[in-house]
Amino acid sequence: MSVSAESFSGSVASTTERGERDRAAYDHLWMHFTRMSSYADAPVPTIVRGQGTRIWDSEGREYLDGLSGLFVVQAGHGRAELAEAARRQAEQLAFFPVWSYAHPTAVELAERLAHLAPGDLNKVFFTTGGGEAVETAWKLAKQYFKLTGRPSKYKVISRAVAYHGTPHGALSITGLPAMKAPFEPLVPGTHKVPNTNIYRAPVHGDDPEAFGRWAADQIEQQILFEGPETVAAVFLEPVQNAGGCFPPPPGYFQRVREICDRHDVLLVSDEVICAFGRLGTTFACDKFGYVPDIITCAKGMTSGYSPIGAAIISDRIAEPFYGGGETFLHGYTFGGHPVSAAVALANLDLFEREGLNQRVLDNEAAFHKTLAKLLDLPIVGDVRGNGYFYGIELVKDKATKESFDEEESERILYGFLSKALFANGLYCRADDRGDPVVQLAPPLISDQSTFDEIEQILRSVLTDAWKLI
Repeated sequence: MSVSAESFSGSVASTTERGERDRAAYDHLWMHFTRMSSYADAPVPTIVRGQGTRIWDSEGREYLDGLSGLFVVQAGHGRAELAEAARRQAEQLAFFPVWSYAHPTAVELAERLAHLAPGDLNKVFFTTGGGEAVETAWKLAKQYFKLTGRPSKYKVISRAVAYHGTPHGALSITGLPAMKAPFEPLVPGTHKVPNTNIYRAPVHGDDPEAFGRWAADQIEQQILFEGPETVAAVFLEPVQNAGGCFPPPPGYFQRVREICDRHDVLLVSDEVICAFGRLGTTFACDKFGYVPDIITCAKGMTSGYSPIGAAIISDRIAEPFYGGGETFLHGYTFGGHPVSAAVALANLDLFEREGLNQRVLDNEAAFHKTLAKLLDLPIVGDVRGNGYFYGIELVKDKATKESFDEEESERILYGFLSKALFANGLYCRADDRGDPVVQLAPPLISDQSTFDEIEQILRSVLTDAWKLI
């Protein structure tokens, strides 16, 4: 069946058009991380328009975008200047690869990112997304150690429950067994250590600094167990996403940096979600006071108006590739795409002009305070995060912190919560990769009225969810 482009427009479609589109969506559009059977006999939710912090579906219903699309739309929806930047660049040079050639927007964006990045992170390798950036960082680390005479250093350490992407290498680094199982065997040489979920800390739960040191020391123990001569890199998110927004305890990253230096291991700061204002700084490592060897980033670089990602690499790590005829044998057709680079530059201009980073810093305490009101609900065990990036952990026993079992998680999170939140006008994420959580990451233009609306919708829906336990 053929469906006209007009029926996919931003206006509210007729009943016939909606039916045709729903059928086409199920028959032809294989949606990502989606249980497709859910839509065999039900319409596919279809978003047709966005403006500011709001989105609208094909039925004309309005929602608050409490997740910035997917931790992406930092500047909000409907920013005409970002679309205009794409149009102007496409008219001048729509595409050219950065394979032995440069083009102006890639050069300018690389220079700008290098100036914004901390320390000597001055080399920018462009990708089209975050998983590719993580893949790039691991391959780079492997080849770097081969070029510098340490070919046995290839292993990677990352944290339990952490998500680092879907390519085979990035998925191997990911710490979510159920997500990896369908694709095993994966790339060998990846090892997991405890994360920084102090709410469920096995030790020092009442002392964040001691817990942070303990968690960092688990990384050193793993390096020593594997043998420092075999470990290439440690991959860590500044605030871990999967499991529900685990911020680092005080001193954690300083200790990790010391450990990596001691054992000649690269520290990779995976900032695919946390960079570009999500925590109130351009790069999240700046907020927590450490300088990594590589930053991986994507998502908010263009506020989602065009796809792009990057690995930003220190001069020290890049040096062997800049002499002696060596080549990093890696690349992507669309990495550093001229249109995406132009949009990223316009987005960074917008950040500066509107002070979006400072806006997050000024309002993050109010966001936390507003969400913390939900702690009076029996189903809410913990509220945690940083900046405009928060997770609300759900429990069935507040005193013991007992979580849902598999059946309860399926019934409450997927059978009720996800649908109820959307039906009540809030797009966010109900997730059980780890313990059950609701995750929130509104656009950086959000203010107290946005926070209050999020809290009110959550309060109503979570109150109803508790009745199902």
